[in-house]
Order: sequence, then C-alpha cells, then structure tokens
Amino acid sequence: MMTFSAILVAIVALLHLWFLILEMFLWDKPLGLRIFGQSKEQARATKLLAMNQGLYNGFLAAGLIWGLLLHTDGAAVQIFFLSCVIIAGFFGGYTVNKRIISVQAVPAAIALLAVII
Repeated sequence: MMTFSAILVAIVALLHLWFLILEMFLWDKPLGLRIFGQSKEQARATKLLAMNQGLYNGFLAAGLIWGLLLHTDGAAVQIFFLSCVIIAGFFGGYTVNKRIISVQAVPAAIALLAVII
C-alpha cells in the first residue's frame, strides 16, 4: 500500500509542478489562455498574480516531493502538504472556479486517504 500511496502523492506533486509551469510561464501564451479561458488583455493584467500563485504551487509540489524522499518517515510531511492542497483546492473552487475542486482537491484527498491507510 505504501507504493500505491507514494504514486498518488507523486501524481499530486506532478500536477502542482504543471500548475507552476502554467501559471508562471504559460499564463499569457496560447495554451494558458485556452486553459484559463481568458483574453490576452486579462492575462497581461494578471500575469504577476499568476506567477505568484504558480510559485506557491511549486512550494506545495516541493513539500510533497520532500515527503516522498523521506520514505517511511515522510507520512506526516505528506499529510501536511496534501491537507494544504485540499484546503487550497476547495478555496479556489469556492472563490474562482468549481472545477478546481476536481482538479486539485479531489486527487489530493484520494492521496491523503491512501497515505493515512
């Protein structure tokens, strides 16, 4: 079960690395505009905010990777960072777009259950 939970935590970490790339580097590019459904003007006006948000997603990914590198001693670290991801996902779903819950909070919740079990 530990390998299964590690795979799930790694998937959540990879998702957050992808979010970092989207928000820090692709926000105002065609892919970012399409994914976030915004105009070039909107993207230009919010680019620095998105970069900041991307950095935070990178910190979440780093924490999850750290927890994985600790192997059996990393469960507490994984639980903490997965909980942060879940809270951020629900907050984003409530304040920005409900889809964030399914993209961010649900995978983290599944990984959290696997780590706890």
